[in-house]
Amino acid sequence: METKENKATVNVSKKPAAKKKSGFKGIKAAGVVIIICFIIALIIYNVILGAPSHFQGGSTSNSPADLAGTVYKGGVIVPLIHTLLLTVIALGIERYLALKTAFGKSSLYKFVQATRAALEKNDLAGVQAVCDKQGGTVANVVSSTLAKYKEVDQDTILTKEQKVLAIQKELDEATALEMPSLQQNLAIIATITTLGVLFGLMGTVFGMIRSFQALSAGGGADSAALSQGISEALVNTF
Repeated sequence: METKENKATVNVSKKPAAKKKSGFKGIKAAGVVIIICFIIALIIYNVILGAPSHFQGGSTSNSPADLAGTVYKGGVIVPLIHTLLLTVIALGIERYLALKTAFGKSSLYKFVQATRAALEKNDLAGVQAVCDKQGGTVANVVSSTLAKYKEVDQDTILTKEQKVLAIQKELDEATALEMPSLQQNLAIIATITTLGVLFGLMGTVFGMIRSFQALSAGGGADSAALSQGISEALVNTF
């Protein structure tokens, strides 16, 4: 025969079925996005920026004829920087769409007002209807907490404190389940933003090294090599 404590434990541990999320859920394979952006960056560097029309005499070994050719002269660091730029743009759009889905179909202010109005009337079915209509992260958390409230409210064994703890635990668990989808790829974006600055500085250093090598070659300055090194440094800084 079960004791009251055992029954209480069983009742608290019951969990409602998880709701299926709808809408854009985000991109988990960020590595694939980086690879695709790298391929696009190489195409931009070799096909667009490296087109013969951007250089005097139609050869990439000559001086650039316009800004695109000047950027091409920035060296191999340019496609790497472009890769980071395209990745941040792609993941930024991905985060925007994911967070827009997480907010739900209408504004959170209207959702909170509608939920509060239904709760003041003790209309739990109305609250659930509002959550189903809203969708998104906040609505999922409220819906899970509401289901737990209905469950413990019908329990005659648990004390008031136990019921509050059970509801609070459900709220924390529902929030913890939703947080990963909100924070997904943010660390990657922050890391790539830092790497973009470092790659730009590295390209600048390479360009300055090439400039000083031109100055020291043969005891005199090779103007073409010197200008190319300075150009590479400034392009990567830009």
